[in-house]
Amino acid sequence: MFEFLRRKAPEQKASATAPMVAYASGGRVAWSARDVVSLTKTGFAGNPVGYRCVKMIAEAASALPLVLDGSVGDFVEHPVMGLLARPNMAQGRAELLEALYAQLLLAGDGYVEAVGAEGLPVELHVLRSDRMRVVPGADGWPAAYEYSVGGRKHRFDASAGRVLHLRNFHPQDDHYGFSPLQAAAVAIDVHGAASRWSKALLDNAARPSGAIVYSSGDGQGSLTSDQYDRLVGEMEAHHQGARNAGRPMLLEGGLDWKPMGFSPSDMEFQKTKEAAAREIALAFGVPPMLLGIPGDATYANYQEAHRAFFRLTVLPLATRVLARLGAWLSEMAADPVRLRPDLDQVTALSAERDAQWARVMAADFLSETEKRRILGLPEAQDG
Repeated sequence: MFEFLRRKAPEQKASATAPMVAYASGGRVAWSARDVVSLTKTGFAGNPVGYRCVKMIAEAASALPLVLDGSVGDFVEHPVMGLLARPNMAQGRAELLEALYAQLLLAGDGYVEAVGAEGLPVELHVLRSDRMRVVPGADGWPAAYEYSVGGRKHRFDASAGRVLHLRNFHPQDDHYGFSPLQAAAVAIDVHGAASRWSKALLDNAARPSGAIVYSSGDGQGSLTSDQYDRLVGEMEAHHQGARNAGRPMLLEGGLDWKPMGFSPSDMEFQKTKEAAAREIALAFGVPPMLLGIPGDATYANYQEAHRAFFRLTVLPLATRVLARLGAWLSEMAADPVRLRPDLDQVTALSAERDAQWARVMAADFLSETEKRRILGLPEAQDG
């Protein structure tokens, strides 16, 4: 019945331009996934610029000295300060706050669990944002938080107040925050593609550095199957890869080597990669100068860039997070206190602090009490 299929002659392709090289570019633009797990893998674990931005901000913010203000002054020793100094058995204050800041930068959300029945918690733990799901109630406000780990789900009642949810501003979401990593996703894809292109170029696989043109004496201009297979095999074995870089090529009769240089668009890959790196740093608020990215002259020197990094990125983030964290803990401790960073002990702001002290001390129209109040110092006591 199907005899006519067996008798069909195999197809053959013939062309009048046999000795030619065809190069095809990619078609559709392929973007990476935009979920938290995928963005963390590509933008943090797989991108040095994103990794360094998150580490710089989280480490700088977690290392800030803290002050606890109360109705009667600053507290040096307080249960809240003791809890933050040792939030759990595995972490100290710096480790806990660094994890919280990193979750906000990577996912746009940060969750802190208070362990304890009632009152001031015994321990504090930062929960992974990608495992947490907000359960809205009938009125649209969060009714519970559902945490998935190890194939099991644990539900936290929102009314109990044992979970603190911190989130960045998101214009199109009522329950989840917007992370800088999402804003830098396109730049991360471009930076990663440029890095992969450079790696492929080093492996001698991105594009041939030249073409071998064959022209026989009889003008046929085409190789037999055996000749073609032998030529391809010798090229792969002896002239590809970093080990064979610079190795001379021996061509037999009829073969000619035609070098192929890079076009101007190919030469722009390095500049494209640097521009993508600057966009990633811009999304996180880190001056490119601090990351060693060339081509950025926004700040006059490294010290000015470092001061701008603290003023514009680290301090706003730390002030906002510490205020929420302090208010949350003070409600459970039934003691109204305010947690904030101690700006007088920030080394990066020493120049601004010295200038402020000089201006205040030079103001002869101010009394000693007014000067101390402006500088944030307690009133002088007799004796």
